[in-house]
Amino acid sequence: MKKCSYSAEREEILARAISPVAAELRLIDAGDLISLLKFEYYSSLSDLVDSAAELYFHPGTVYFGIGGDFKLDWDTYPSITLDLEIKPKGVTIYAQLLLGKDHAGVNINYINFQNPSSDPNENTAFLADSLRHAAFYRTTDVTTMNVAH
Repeated sequence: MKKCSYSAEREEILARAISPVAAELRLIDAGDLISLLKFEYYSSLSDLVDSAAELYFHPGTVYFGIGGDFKLDWDTYPSITLDLEIKPKGVTIYAQLLLGKDHAGVNINYINFQNPSSDPNENTAFLADSLRHAAFYRTTDVTTMNVAH
């Protein structure tokens, strides 16, 4: 995606939203993920992504995309990139999730708003709201849960 002034903010919103999914995927041995990518076992990767996402998002929100990549060298830790489709209501996001040794990152390749506004800030706010509603626990729900107990 061509980067613009609001791209970084949208990637940050998406990264915060899918960080629990990334954390779940980082629990899988890197060698296993690399072998699944290397031998193109995309249905198995899709199952793993679905299993990680179902804990945090409503069904049909996060999908494994069309592939991925990995970097594996003798003198570095492996890094794995997975293509994802994120489809909260009203938005479709094609992104890459980077899984590293101590971190995860996200890069948005393409984003499509079903009913886009002419104001990019409204679209960004809609993205944040849509992702918040697609999650099982919204930030306010978690705060309420912690205060109640």
